[in-house]
This record gives sequence, C-alpha cells and structure tokens, in this order.
Amino acid sequence: MNFDVVDLIRTKRDGGRLSDAEIDWVIDAYTTGGVADYQMSALAMAILLRGMDRAEIARWTAAMIASGERMDFSSLTRPTADKHSTGGVGDKITLPLAPLVAVFDVAVPQLSGRGLGHTGGTLDKLESIPGWRADLSNDEILRQLDDVGAVICAAGSGLAPADKKLYALRDTTGTVEAIPLIASSIMSKKIAEGTGALVLDVKVGSGAFMKSLDQATELARTMVDLGKDAGVATVALLTGMDTPLGRTAGNALEVRESLEVLAGGGPADVVELTVALAREMLAAAGKPDVDPAPALRDGRAMDVWRRMIAAQGGDPDAPLPVAEHRHTVVAERGGFVSRMDAFAVGVAAWRLGAGRARKEDDVQAVAGVEMHAKPGDRVAAGQPLFTLHTATPERFDRALAALDGAVDYSDAAVEVPGLILGRLD
Repeated sequence: MNFDVVDLIRTKRDGGRLSDAEIDWVIDAYTTGGVADYQMSALAMAILLRGMDRAEIARWTAAMIASGERMDFSSLTRPTADKHSTGGVGDKITLPLAPLVAVFDVAVPQLSGRGLGHTGGTLDKLESIPGWRADLSNDEILRQLDDVGAVICAAGSGLAPADKKLYALRDTTGTVEAIPLIASSIMSKKIAEGTGALVLDVKVGSGAFMKSLDQATELARTMVDLGKDAGVATVALLTGMDTPLGRTAGNALEVRESLEVLAGGGPADVVELTVALAREMLAAAGKPDVDPAPALRDGRAMDVWRRMIAAQGGDPDAPLPVAEHRHTVVAERGGFVSRMDAFAVGVAAWRLGAGRARKEDDVQAVAGVEMHAKPGDRVAAGQPLFTLHTATPERFDRALAALDGAVDYSDAAVEVPGLILGRLD
C-alpha cells in the first residue's frame, strides 16, 4: 500500500498518531529512496515536537529492523548478553566488561561504534592496539563468540540500514534530541544484532547526551519497553556523567587504563561500573548469583581479553602508542576539587585529536587528557591537574580554552555523588 508522505507529516504535525501500515511504508520508502531527505526531515521534526506513543515507537523500531538483516546466535551453546552506553567522557567500560562477562560462559556480541564530537568511540580506542581490526564478517563474529566468548567489533552494513540513513539526517536537521528517534535508533540495531539480553547504561549529566535525570529516565524507560516488546530481556542503569569516568579521556590512554582494571587495579569508579554492569548482564543471561569481581583480580578476565584481541589480529603484548607532545595544567589554588566538567574535558580531548567532527575524519591514537585529580581529591596550588597529550602541539591552545573554568575548588571537603543513580527493568 502506498501513502502520501505529506499526509503523514500533517498527521504528526497536528498531534495525531501514525498507523502501523503508515510507519512500515514510510521507513521502507525512505530507505529505498521513495521519500526525500527533506520530507523525512519534516516528519522527524514533527516527531521531535509531538512525540510518539509506545505502540508507534515499537512499530517504528520494528520497521527499521525489517529494513535489513538479523543476526542469529541460536547455534551457540551459551546465552548471549550485550551492553549499550549512550556515551560519555572517559567511558571505556566496554573494554574490561566484555571479557569479564565472557569468563562466566556468557557470550558477549558487542557491536560498537566510533566517536563523534566530545564522546569517545570504542572502536577508535581499540584501533590504537597494533594490528587489531574492527570489521568482521557475521561468520567470524559467530566463530569468535563460540571460541573466545566475546567480540567487540563494528556493526555490519546489513543491520538496520534505515537507521544509518535516518541517523545521518537527524544529525544535520536539529532532530537528534527526539527521544522516540534516539530509542528506536539504539534498539533497532541491538535487537537486529540478536542478543538474548541487553543492559543499557544511560548517562546523565554535562558530559552526556541527556543532561537531566528526567530526560534520561524517559529515554531509559522507552528503550526498556522496546526491548521487552521485542522479547529481549532489557535492564537500564542510570549513571552519572557530570564528571569523566576514570582518569583518562582518549584512545590509547583509555586502553592503558582498561588494562589496569583487567589487572586488578585501575580507578575505583571504572571498576565499580564495570562490575555493576557485569552483574546485570549475568543476571539477565540467567546467572543472578555470580559475583564477577574476583575475575578482575585473579587474571581470568585478562586471559579472555588477550584471546579476544589476538582473535581480531591485535598483539596484546605490543606497546601502546605514546604522545610525543604533552602539556601540564596545574591547580589554580589549593583546596578540594568540587567539580570537574565532563563536557569540557571531552571537548579538550576532541580538540587534541582524540575525536572527530565528521564521521570521515581521522583520530589520533595518542591524543587525550589525563586527569591527576578528581572531585573529592585535595590538591595544592601548582599541583598537576591535567596532562594534555597530542601528536600535533598546535592543538594545545584550543584544548586549554575548553578547560578554562572546567574545575571548581572548595575549602571544605566535598561529598562526591554516587555513580549509579537508578535502575529500570
């Protein structure tokens, strides 16, 4: 059945709801070129302003899934569980998390992306490891899950092609913030991926896409409902992103910090969130009584990491690249660090070369920001606060400008808010 796209735009503009048949048609027509970019832009803006109900969002997601292939992990002898983060600064959790969960005979098909703007990309981080490759065929993914138990790789072009086209359009038309479109974008790929269970890490704060807890809760609830409607056991944690995660933001820097976590050390916040998400993934995969924390301390997770990296052509023993140029920023005064703005740190890392402004841009493996103090820490005037890393020292001035005003100090000790703000299932 064919429809007139202008009628659909008017319906949503005026606060009406789209039928299943209308949604199926417009997603298919847009994917195949029958609906123009400018027409889909108008519909996306109407959705941003007027919203969608749960049934509409579920059908929109299903239509995007139907635009491409679905992966099938039913041949595996172990259950599958995946994690998705909505993105933040210093968010390296996938790197230690995937091998940690795989220790307990749960397969982790972690199809990940690249960074854009101030948020880092998992694939960019891992590509700082010599030889490691992100692009695997479906058969290679299945074999690695069967053999190693974990894979972190790029999503194939066949998964939800409608989303790839619509995502690029939203980015240029001021409609990125539409919660129905964010939720369906994330969940169409995750459901098409074929995982049996999904844990969502929905970030809240200055360095996150969702700035308020109310916004983040709405997005998390929408995605959990979509997972439930599709038969995927889905749980969401709401986690703080006013302050960067860990003490590094940048590609090779974050891999190095992830290795510290896999070796039983690393920053307390990275360990806390890695273990919390691992517990959720294991419970969703039918193993609620497993405590994953000891596997970080005793080397089992590191063993899986080494096998996972080697399986994708990487050398787990190769030294990570190091920046030739560094610049230290010192504390302006003594006292306690009371605030460290995650967005400012993310922009600084991006300007140093760790991120990209456009999808086709290259990134530097060595670029980023190292944090020597975090909120709650006591510092003396002149003590190192940040070290900036880059291969191109002409970038320092703009990175320093991003950090201007990013840190506040207090004479009295400050209470650091908890990392995990809520849970939805």
